[in-house]
Amino acid sequence: MTEVRADEEAVSQSIEQHLYQRLSKVIDPELGRSITDMGMIVSIEAVPRAQSDEDSLAAYDVVVQVELTVKGCPLSETITNQIKGAVASYPDARLTPHIEVSSMSKEKLSHLVEGLKEARRTNPFSKKGVKTRIFAIASGKGGVGKSSVTANLAAAFAALGYDTAAIDADIYGFSLPGIFGVHTQPTNLNGMLMPVTAWGVKLMSIGMFTGADRAILWRGPRLQRSLEQFLSDVWWGEPDVLLLDLAPGTGDMAISVAQTLPNAELVVVTTPQPSASDVAVRAGLVALQVPMKVRGVVENMSWFDHDGEHLHIFGEGGGERVSERLSEALHYEVPLLAQLPLETDMRTTAESGRPVVLNDEGALDSSELARSFTKLAKSLMS
Repeated sequence: MTEVRADEEAVSQSIEQHLYQRLSKVIDPELGRSITDMGMIVSIEAVPRAQSDEDSLAAYDVVVQVELTVKGCPLSETITNQIKGAVASYPDARLTPHIEVSSMSKEKLSHLVEGLKEARRTNPFSKKGVKTRIFAIASGKGGVGKSSVTANLAAAFAALGYDTAAIDADIYGFSLPGIFGVHTQPTNLNGMLMPVTAWGVKLMSIGMFTGADRAILWRGPRLQRSLEQFLSDVWWGEPDVLLLDLAPGTGDMAISVAQTLPNAELVVVTTPQPSASDVAVRAGLVALQVPMKVRGVVENMSWFDHDGEHLHIFGEGGGERVSERLSEALHYEVPLLAQLPLETDMRTTAESGRPVVLNDEGALDSSELARSFTKLAKSLMS
């Protein structure tokens, strides 16, 4: 009897060790780290279960004790489902997972956060060798659809499989939370914030904290500090793409972006009429004053389709004018990257909390507008 128990214990220990290795492949969706590396797996216990002689595989109940970073973690179901999947995939026995979920103690969480901060220390996007492509979306004036372009471009990147992040750097006129349907605040892990993920995009906006009905009255130094906090106090992981929705014009935030993110590339948004394109040129000419490359120009609201005819409601040629004038002034080619049609769906779908380039399931839509944004995303990454 003693030998039988010893054999059972040996098999249980082998199962537990193999499961721990499998769980090391489970990644926390917010932090992008293995749940075993972060100490979230407290214990694994495999208990043999009675079975009939006909059963070809031994049966075990597996109890996994998990400590999540915070109580009521919004992604707890995602993590527990991944753990169950890892346990169920064990090939040499029939395992039934039982997941016991709790949250970390303040001391353990503090130790984890300090370790993460120590590994990163400062703004992760300014480090040498960073692979994240950073695009700052700018416009000379408001009302040209800059935020809509940012949101839908971010959604297109995410739908194409890129790990995508977006910062609403338009502190006075934040609108990304509304377009993405975000009504929650970022999770606070002992002073380190987790960006809110919506439609596959990691988001951060001052609008998640203040509410859309409150005015922001900040001056230059505080504006720059807000951007630095969004970069260094938020756990972004290692995204492939980071988009920044800048405030209109050439004010403090544009300068702060250039100083804080010298590897960022500027994308200038305009509409076809001269009153918008002339001002858009000034936004691009910021590159003469700060070390930032202008990647290209996007012309929004280029035409409206009516009965198969392109109606140029706002005139024609604005994007080409901005492209030509910036190329001449900066002494390198600043191409016209895209011309986007005017569609009422851009507004109505955004008001419902979904970027128009996506369908209800979160996949890329089949519309002409979605195809245009997809082409724009691919050209930026080429």
